[in-house]
Amino acid sequence: MPHRTLDMDEVTGYLHLSRADVMALVRHREIPHEKVGGQVRFRKVEIDSWASQRLLGFSAKNLHEFHQASTARMHVLSAGHALVPELMKPTYIIEDMPARTKASVIREMVALASSTGLLLTPEDLQASVEEREALCSTALTGGFALLHAHVHEPWMFEDSFVVLGRSIGFIPFGAPDGRTSNLFFLVCSQDEKIHLHMLARLSMLCHHTSVLLDLVEAESADEMYEALVAAEQEVLKA
Repeated sequence: MPHRTLDMDEVTGYLHLSRADVMALVRHREIPHEKVGGQVRFRKVEIDSWASQRLLGFSAKNLHEFHQASTARMHVLSAGHALVPELMKPTYIIEDMPARTKASVIREMVALASSTGLLLTPEDLQASVEEREALCSTALTGGFALLHAHVHEPWMFEDSFVVLGRSIGFIPFGAPDGRTSNLFFLVCSQDEKIHLHMLARLSMLCHHTSVLLDLVEAESADEMYEALVAAEQEVLKA
């Protein structure tokens, strides 16, 4: 719910941070919060925006540390639990997306998400992704973007999944290095507990393997999917 508030225990679990870490952020006014009856409270809508911006701006070291922490908390079966085979299929990938503008990328990615049968409210997702991009671009150095909703709303999805579009041309999408992008992930999380972990895993794949080059050179959606699976195994083994 957009106006939901989180207490200290809830926000530490959601952000995969220790209580001491969150208290330090509060003391330095680095995280949005408010005092209610002497207790620190966090508005969920503000935390969603703050957390995704913070994660996408992580250094390689901080990204690695966050990925390790979220993996340990979220996957009890093993630290090497793979997400790509669970959340993606070759049919969730389009290798020749005709989009030419940022607005058309968002529309076509939402349409791709809708084609999975797991998206319940396409109009709401499109509006939320547009709101998130207006806040700060999700494009990162390397020619890719990690699109996601502005506010995490589990009711929009029947299950968690990720879709990937490769545009025919390179599109100005607001990357920090000013370069264009042609690889667009859209993260759709039905379970808010793994939302940030999903973003971290994809960031790790793109920053610490050759998967971006492999995705650009792949000749089919099947090859793109296989490249993602292989890259994830490389990250997990490392």
